[in-house]
Amino acid sequence: MSLDFTLSRRQHELREAIHSLGVSVVRPQSLAWDRAHRIPDDFLRNLVMIASSMGGGFAMTPGADPPAANATGAKKPSAANVTTAVAAEQMAWADGALLLSLPGPGLGGPPIRATGTPEQKARFFGMFADMSTELKWGAYALTEPGAGSDVAGIRTSCRKDGNHWVLNGRKCYITNGARASWNVVFATIDPSLGRAGHRAFVVEKGTPGFEVGKLEDKMGLRASETAELVLEDCRVPDENLVGGEDSYQSKEGFMTAMKTFDNTRPLVAAMAIGIGRAAYEYARDFVKDNYVLSRPVPRYAALAERLARISRDLEAARMLTWRAAWLADNEIANAKEASMAKAIAGKSAIRACIEAVEICGAEGSIAREHQLLEKWFRDIKVYDIFEGTGQIQRIVIAKRLMTNLRTF
Repeated sequence: MSLDFTLSRRQHELREAIHSLGVSVVRPQSLAWDRAHRIPDDFLRNLVMIASSMGGGFAMTPGADPPAANATGAKKPSAANVTTAVAAEQMAWADGALLLSLPGPGLGGPPIRATGTPEQKARFFGMFADMSTELKWGAYALTEPGAGSDVAGIRTSCRKDGNHWVLNGRKCYITNGARASWNVVFATIDPSLGRAGHRAFVVEKGTPGFEVGKLEDKMGLRASETAELVLEDCRVPDENLVGGEDSYQSKEGFMTAMKTFDNTRPLVAAMAIGIGRAAYEYARDFVKDNYVLSRPVPRYAALAERLARISRDLEAARMLTWRAAWLADNEIANAKEASMAKAIAGKSAIRACIEAVEICGAEGSIAREHQLLEKWFRDIKVYDIFEGTGQIQRIVIAKRLMTNLRTF
């Protein structure tokens, strides 16, 4: 099977459309959103309308389109994950918080799509069909105060009680968790069972015993909502157990849900690349405007070398990201490649932002309208943390490179 990263006409047009929107509309408002800790609903509603007119072109839901069969019955590879990566990079180049704030099922969508029953898919995705009057969000609630990247260590409990499940626990750092119509919440029937004891539930807003705790006051991505969720004797109906009880008779049900990360980690990597690229371009233009690099000045040569290294690392990260997305589109196992993309992109983009601030000096450390480097510097750190820290990515990579490693 050939590997071709030439963008299709649709992908190219989508990238150009998002770029144009970013330059003319998003970036001029980016700092105001950051200071207000929110993106206005009217803007998001207009963006949803634009996406609808483009056939859903801005939808940031990786893995949305499974491979379709052609006339001979053979599956035609999807391009959903690569297209999402291309769009995500460009939108994060404009403002990373905007991408995370888009209405829709968000990261809660992939586990329902992967393991949900037909009734669950129709019920929980159907509400997003028309958002012309009311915006709606879904969310993914896995992280806990004592169990973030250590997924096997979650302590939110669940027990069967008649036709309901009773959940108790606390989730933290949940993107759009407060305003979501539903959260996919992971819990365990017995912590000693590890992954075998895990269950995933769709907990709907307004469910008795389900409350929103604090909203986080973050260093970066401040316009994106990040919430704490509290479950105290929260009664969830049996039909909200993702996939139904039969799917958890082995580890397969939970492991299938966890494959969400194989789709979303390339998406997060693409976002990191977008922010890193924005910082690189800012520093590049600053150097062009203030230095004559053709002059034989050692300091100028060092500046050129630093810029070249940033560009090289971001391009390498992009190729890893597109490859991981391409594998997902072709239904080829990509856990190792997804983790490689996430690990490399996060670090490369962080280095790009640090180098850009150092190159620009005082000009790069002050927040002014249309001078966003200081904001990107704050925004980028989390990309080495969420969706699995860099350390976790290296463990995943090592496990798949060396089969004699113990099971983590």
